[in-house]
Amino acid sequence: MALDRSVLRSIPLFAAMSDAQLDRMTAQASARRIPQGEAVFEQGDSAKAFYLLLHGRLKVTQVTRDGQQIIVRVVHPGDLFGFTRALSRPDYPGTATAAVDSLVSAWPSESWDSFVEDNPHLAMNAIRTIGQRLDEAHTRIREMSTEEVERRVAHAVLRLIDQAGRRDETGMRIDFPISRRDIAEMTGTTLHTVSRILSAWESNGWVEGGRQKLVVCDAPALQRLAENVK
Repeated sequence: MALDRSVLRSIPLFAAMSDAQLDRMTAQASARRIPQGEAVFEQGDSAKAFYLLLHGRLKVTQVTRDGQQIIVRVVHPGDLFGFTRALSRPDYPGTATAAVDSLVSAWPSESWDSFVEDNPHLAMNAIRTIGQRLDEAHTRIREMSTEEVERRVAHAVLRLIDQAGRRDETGMRIDFPISRRDIAEMTGTTLHTVSRILSAWESNGWVEGGRQKLVVCDAPALQRLAENVK
């Protein structure tokens, strides 16, 4: 599937690029639809391409040496992902799976160097993206090392509504399917523990749950919990 210049132009990451620069990028791009539940790439696969999420949501998971699966990040529309060449590694460190039907654009990995040389703005955005991901990773490591589980879950849910929240009649709904197991994998805890915490929050009127659904009805209450404010 061909990619039109106007699609990239509408994404902030590429807004400063000239028509000629965008045309060089679209000439090498291929768009691909990813059905819900299908992987764009698997952990350990040779990194033959890097990607841009045009529509949908992706969950990036890693399997640890002891066999535990964790969700390391959620990819949102307009995000670059899989650009392992910028990290000087030959394989993908995680598995990117479509949380909903999604559309991605792909470029050959060897194109990365010429793209960033041709467009310093893209290079700076990539550096900024890597910095943000490192900051998020450090934050999560700190939370898992120093905070009680309930506070970690509160932080994770607040991050989700900040990144993917959509207001509905009862509060802020996470706009892609999210399960209790997903939240357990984001916070390094068990499904039983997350189920107990969310059930208590539902009883308090802070959240509304359901199959693959989470609505935050009282974000200030979760913020006070996350910040350990009595």
